[in-house]
Amino acid sequence: MIRFSTAGESHGEALIALVQGLPAGVPVDLNFVNRELWRRQQGYGRGGRMKIETDKAHVLSGVRHGKTIGAPVAIEIVNRDWKNWEEKLPVEAGDPTKHQAVSSPRPGHADLAGALKYNFPDARYVLERASARESTSRVAAGAFAKLMLRHLGMEIASHVIRVGRVELERAATWDEITAVCAKNEVMLSCVDAATEARMKEEVEHASRTGDTVGGVFEVVVHGVPAGLGTYANWDERLDGLLAWSVMSLQAVKAVEIGRGVVAAESFGSTVHDPIHYASKDTGRPTRFTREQNNAGGIEGGVSNGEDIVVRGYLKPISTLRRPLESVRFDTREATSASYERSDICVVPAAGVAAEAMVALAIAGLAQQKFGGDSALEMKRNFDGYIEQIRSY
Repeated sequence: MIRFSTAGESHGEALIALVQGLPAGVPVDLNFVNRELWRRQQGYGRGGRMKIETDKAHVLSGVRHGKTIGAPVAIEIVNRDWKNWEEKLPVEAGDPTKHQAVSSPRPGHADLAGALKYNFPDARYVLERASARESTSRVAAGAFAKLMLRHLGMEIASHVIRVGRVELERAATWDEITAVCAKNEVMLSCVDAATEARMKEEVEHASRTGDTVGGVFEVVVHGVPAGLGTYANWDERLDGLLAWSVMSLQAVKAVEIGRGVVAAESFGSTVHDPIHYASKDTGRPTRFTREQNNAGGIEGGVSNGEDIVVRGYLKPISTLRRPLESVRFDTREATSASYERSDICVVPAAGVAAEAMVALAIAGLAQQKFGGDSALEMKRNFDGYIEQIRSY
């Protein structure tokens, strides 16, 4: 079973990712892992923290001579900003007068709920762990899941379809999405240049007014065969696992599979994808075809052989340069919410983090279905299954 966990705080010494269950023999390209970390840092509207950090994966265990060895993979990403926080957030008691309190909770953040839950006098420790900086570890872990899936011919990419009130009004092709992901200069990860320019104006408006802006990203999984997930048990449904995985990301408030939102207001005759059968081998893992993909590649909790499409709806970041009303923790007096160095728009970065979470979910199901202690064994089992469904 593939499992992962993360550790570390936003301004702590380092972030850690631990990935267990990867088969031995998966080729590990650290340049790819580091590029994934770089992609998470990009996007128009990112804050000053991204100018400080240069995220790089330091693999501590589980990889030798360029391949996984079947042991847990431990990854460290050093926080360069730690040098500015060593005395403010020491491991030992340190000097309490140097503590930098978050004295008034930010509406929309975990500040207040976290402080109440853990009985903290302010929200500093809540901020440190609840921060989206934690998603750096997820991206590192997800990069390893992507490398395993690549061994089985599956690829994952994302793009932005909405920022604030500006939305991409057409479908994007797989080639367009991968082209956006391959760019060395990332603005807002939209496949349409004119739409991206209007998205940029939306971010600039938020910046001028001291506000923040959210949006919608779309993650696409290409090359997934029919048969991942199950309808037999509620907690093993593929769509449920993906929704859980993406919803767990900071600031994501809704998840959509395929055209789920449109489907809710449509008739069945316009929503369900007619099924056809290709008379010749199309090169896909199955010869059952659908002209459209309104279901987002999943029917009944099981992948159906089409691209898996997951959308995440991201709320605006809750740290505003023009703070909202709040209350002081110590005196309960009305005040403005605390301000920490922050972003204006993080939709493209959230898409990269969502790719990682989707990759980890898909990799877990693939490992469960195809098994194998080595990448060679897993690929042999996978190829046998593909041959089975092609001859169905």
